[in-house]
Amino acid sequence: MKIKVRMDKAVLVTGGTGFLGAYLLRELLEKGYTNISALKRKSSKMDLVNSFQNQIKWIEADILDVFALEEAMEGKEEVYHCAGFVSHLKKDVEKMMLVNVEGTSNVINAALDQKVKKFLHVSSIAAIGRIKDGDTIDENSKWERSDLNSQYAISKFLSEQEAWRGMAEGLQIVVINPSVILGSGFWDTGTASFFRTVWKGLKFYTTGTSGYVDVRDVAKMSVELMESEFHSERFVCTGENITYQKLFSTIAKSIGKPAPIIKVNPLLREVAWRVEWLKSLVGFTPIVTKETARHSSRSFFYKNDKSVEKLNFKYTSIEKCIEDAGAVFLESKNGKDWKPAMMKPV
Repeated sequence: MKIKVRMDKAVLVTGGTGFLGAYLLRELLEKGYTNISALKRKSSKMDLVNSFQNQIKWIEADILDVFALEEAMEGKEEVYHCAGFVSHLKKDVEKMMLVNVEGTSNVINAALDQKVKKFLHVSSIAAIGRIKDGDTIDENSKWERSDLNSQYAISKFLSEQEAWRGMAEGLQIVVINPSVILGSGFWDTGTASFFRTVWKGLKFYTTGTSGYVDVRDVAKMSVELMESEFHSERFVCTGENITYQKLFSTIAKSIGKPAPIIKVNPLLREVAWRVEWLKSLVGFTPIVTKETARHSSRSFFYKNDKSVEKLNFKYTSIEKCIEDAGAVFLESKNGKDWKPAMMKPV
């Protein structure tokens, strides 16, 4: 259901210097868009967008700054809202709610005021909710209160409600719900940090299962959704459901390291987050939290039938994604550190 696309239309991307935002900007450029603006903050790292940053009109604005946001939105026809904050640390909950919920509300309001023609909200599978271990989740699953919903999930659920509120007030919105996004990027944050963890000698694996998707696929589907006639609905974007053991074993293979071989039992899991909590009291950032430790033993399965059937979308295999990211990881190693880098387009 694609429509005729004007490559010179004014497009704005929030979170343009982040992991997904960088891949999305590159996807837009690859497709021939010529009038792309993106938000950045004073503190934004430009490493991922280095090679094409001169082709983007950068606007210094924070999504919590209503006035700067209104100015940035002026004259824009389409908006991709990628900006957000991910954390599983208790100390970050307030900031996460502020950025993900109030920030999204601000972006929606500015888009309404400036009469933006179409708006893509990057949500998460976490926003759909989890009721019980072993659930299979798709676009029709309903959110219910549950101990299985993390604070991040709650922030994304509330953020998505702001998007639906914008739709009710007249904004043409489409929502994409990616599963866990994999790929190369900033090696010290997000899922890209898995490669550094394995490189340093990860010995343990947990028993859970989740959905994963290549970051390049999320960027590609986002643009396809905006170029389609679809609106007022959501699309789950997920490539495969795999176990944590397979995930980390595949990462280990891609960078020539041994796969983790020690299965984490309930006792070890509970000890791990408590040890990390004690370390946090003296200034260390915990690798494992109570929330992530308990979620890592649970299994959730995600269906991509809608995107495959309605968009005819073809996903990159997770093995291919990890293989490509692993190669970039090895290439970007510089002494004891790794330079942030993107994978080549598929």
